[in-house]
Amino acid sequence: MNYRLTQIPERTQKPRISGLTMVMDKGLSVNQAKDFLSVAGPHVDIVKLGFGTSFVTPNLREKLEVYREANMPVYFGGTLFEAFLIRNQFDDYVEVCRDYGVSYIEVSDGSITIPHAEKCGYIEKLTQHATVLSEVGSKDAAHIIPPYKWIELMRAELEAGSSYVIAEAREAGNVGIYRGSGEVREGLVQEILTQIPAEKIIWEAPQKAQQLYFLELIGCNVNLGNIAPNEVLPLEAMRIGLRGDTFHLYLDKA
Repeated sequence: MNYRLTQIPERTQKPRISGLTMVMDKGLSVNQAKDFLSVAGPHVDIVKLGFGTSFVTPNLREKLEVYREANMPVYFGGTLFEAFLIRNQFDDYVEVCRDYGVSYIEVSDGSITIPHAEKCGYIEKLTQHATVLSEVGSKDAAHIIPPYKWIELMRAELEAGSSYVIAEAREAGNVGIYRGSGEVREGLVQEILTQIPAEKIIWEAPQKAQQLYFLELIGCNVNLGNIAPNEVLPLEAMRIGLRGDTFHLYLDKA
């Protein structure tokens, strides 16, 4: 940090296994990626090239090299995995990830229906090629998954080899663990946490109020995802009590 302040909570250090910040890159240029890393790199743990943007990104290899030189893990959004799968191109997807040097892979079923045993089979296969993140939850707001089912799915996917399970919220933060208004489904979250370790869950939390909820519930080293590139520093400041929302969270009451 740039100067000394007391009563700052201890953040885990990179490379972290908890306290992760996952950023969604929805179309940064090569130069923008460089600028983003120059400012936010120390506080970012993983970058996701959102949904299917990697398919239409010019200079994709050059951009991935920028992240690689910064030792920043990158993966393609889970929607791309589903796009390959529904076209019966699973092996092609593995080859694409290998060809582009992508060392993380997201397995999701938010847009298509995959029998869960089959999904876990894909997770097991992909752990031979990459670090696997698997996403639980539907992108369909009308599809409400009961808490016991969230727990069952998350547990099975971790057992199948996922390093982390991602709690679905979409880029807007209005489905999955959130209501359409963006409000946290608190009962769901708290029930999940009775069975699944917090350090194994990445909560998609694109909105500030959502980030604040998880910081207050779990602490400064909660795993948060779908963070916009320009929101990384504001989030890091909020994590350690240097934003109005968390200003008093870590101060000695005396």
